[in-house]
Amino acid sequence: MRIAFLIHTAYGIGGTIRTTCNLAAQLAGEPDVTDVQIISVFRDRERPAFDYDPRIRLRPLADLREDSPGSALADPRLRQPSAVFPRSDRRHGEYSALTDELIGRCLAELDADVLVGTRPGLNVHIARQAPRRIVRIGQEHLTLDTHSTRLVLALRRRYPGLDAVTTTTEADAAVYRRRMPGVRAGAVPNSVPPARTAPSDCSAPVVVAAGRLAEAKRYDDLIRAFGTVCAARPDWTLRLYGTGGKLASLEALVTELGLGKHVSLMGAVSPLEPELAKASVLAVTSTMESFGMTIVEGMRAGLPVVATDCPLGPREIIEHGVTGLLVPPRDVDAIAAALLSLVEDDGLRRTMGSAALVAAGRYDPAVIGRRQLDLFHRLIEDRARPGARARSVLRAGIGRFLGAFLTVSDAAGAAVRKVRRI
Repeated sequence: MRIAFLIHTAYGIGGTIRTTCNLAAQLAGEPDVTDVQIISVFRDRERPAFDYDPRIRLRPLADLREDSPGSALADPRLRQPSAVFPRSDRRHGEYSALTDELIGRCLAELDADVLVGTRPGLNVHIARQAPRRIVRIGQEHLTLDTHSTRLVLALRRRYPGLDAVTTTTEADAAVYRRRMPGVRAGAVPNSVPPARTAPSDCSAPVVVAAGRLAEAKRYDDLIRAFGTVCAARPDWTLRLYGTGGKLASLEALVTELGLGKHVSLMGAVSPLEPELAKASVLAVTSTMESFGMTIVEGMRAGLPVVATDCPLGPREIIEHGVTGLLVPPRDVDAIAAALLSLVEDDGLRRTMGSAALVAAGRYDPAVIGRRQLDLFHRLIEDRARPGARARSVLRAGIGRFLGAFLTVSDAAGAAVRKVRRI
């Protein structure tokens, strides 16, 4: 089997890049896979930030390095807006008439059995430009409900042209099946390799959190909750790893609450695994998680997890009372109580940490890689059945019709709501 991934860039740092790197490496080692390539629309540096398995072919399309002989920066088409990449995808401004041509030519000539897109705009490229001889899959690394209405309407029109859409949670797959008529949707979670360091023994008086310092992560709730924890157990500390726009406000909150000796904003660190293993509890206080990579990483380090029961990922990863504790989002008292229950009970903390370490094995790259391959094989076999092409065309046609109908319905509904407000 020959497999190709289409990604915005393979050269930076980010969750989608990391999970694609992990999955591609696992697939490259499977006996029934003969070729794996990652097609990176953009290249802006000499070497990727992540180390890719040498068996993976990395193929950039638009070279944006100023000193590169093949730089695309001088091409006037780079300043003409894309006609394929949807305007409602927030990356639209980075795509152009040049990327339309480069992606279209690459897909038309692609020697692969399976092609996987990794963001909505690229999935639209695949639906519109990839040959039907290739099985075409669109991955959802966020959630359908987090996309703007305009983007959802664009995807309704184009996604029926894909063979399947995969989400990271069963809950999001159900949303896709409900809101995307004519689209075959299923869940395959992200893979997380085992930690390269020894797991935590859950004895250190440290709670850890890690992620972007962004509004949705609600680290302000965590810091306030930890104020209650350290009032009862002043020997415990909180270490928060990450960077982002909320850094200054979080620093101010730590100062305001007088928690400077107990809460440390550690900045970004790579690799994260050794820092997780130095802690005894992982805290996740988001109001929205598309999956929860940090949760699995913490569990692979042997940590019990206190997480908000937000849509959509935590409840599918954590078994409440066994591998961690789930609490209502934005409930500072509940977060504090859950943290204290683990801080004050050494036996419970160690038992949950051991259970978390075992449970995290279901996200091992070998397990997830096999699930992906099983899906690829099923889709290839479906293509080989008599009448498959006619069914595919019919499904896509029905999907586009219903998508257009729902688009009109949604627009009419919005107009009615606007009139009512007036």
